[in-house]
Parts: sequence; structure tokens; C-alpha cells
Amino acid sequence: MQKICVFPGTFDPITLGHVDVIKRALPLFDKIIVAIGINTSKAPMFSAEQRKTWIEEIFKGEEKISAAVFEGLTVEYCKQVEAHHILRGIRYVSDFEYEKTIADANRTLDPSIETVFLTCEPKYTSVASTIVRDIIRNGGDASLFLPELVAKSIAQQAS
Repeated sequence: MQKICVFPGTFDPITLGHVDVIKRALPLFDKIIVAIGINTSKAPMFSAEQRKTWIEEIFKGEEKISAAVFEGLTVEYCKQVEAHHILRGIRYVSDFEYEKTIADANRTLDPSIETVFLTCEPKYTSVASTIVRDIIRNGGDASLFLPELVAKSIAQQAS
């Protein structure tokens, strides 16, 4: 049986912290699906298709990584793609408390799906998509927090 993992999130935009977690998870799984969740209560800065394209381009050539867009419960999406693991990145203790609550709910919904937490490299603990979006909205340079490809794409869109 393949070890398939879903890394769910909004990835609005994907940051260096996200990329770090994905790369460090590679040895743990046979396949990682970076799954862009559509949350109707959120208004993303970038389209789901744009975010998916960025992920595909960043990990081009890495056969174990794919990108997808999904709606609904993460555990239901996991069932659709036959994943038994959910990957989550942790920056701070407060992240763990929040993520553990979600992991416990997911385990209650489907005990066959296990959540795996990876802590972020210290240099990425301050990198959050929310902060990056604020920097972009206010005309700042967010390139220090973004993969080069994403930073260039955003700069082109702004000009």
C-alpha cells in the first residue's frame, strides 16, 4: 500500500515555510498531494488555479508531489485520493494547540487517517501567508518569504 499524504491549506500564497515542510516530508511518504482547500468564508488574494500552478511549477520534476484543489472536509478528500495521512506544519506552540484540535476532530471522523506534524525550520517560523498578504497589499517586498517563482509572478501582476 502506498503511503499517500494530503497537505491541506489555502497556500494564499505558498511560502518558503510551506515549501520547507513539503520537502522535509518527502522521505516520509510515497506521494504528497498539496491540496488547496476552497473555503467559501474566505476571500483569497490569488485564485485557486494560480496557487495550483505555482505549486506545480515549484515542484516540477518531483514525481512524488502533486497539487489539487478540493472543497469540503479534508478527511473526505483523503478518502477520495486514498490518503491515510494529513501533513501539517507547526511554527509555534499556539499552532500545535489549534492543529491538535483539528487532528482530533479528523480522527473522530475517520480513525484510519493520521495527522503528522512537522515543525518548521527556525528561519521560517515568522513566515505566514496572512503576513505575506498584508505586505503585498501594502506595497511591500514579500520576496524574502516567497519562492522566487511566486515572488516574480506577483511582481509581474502588480506592474
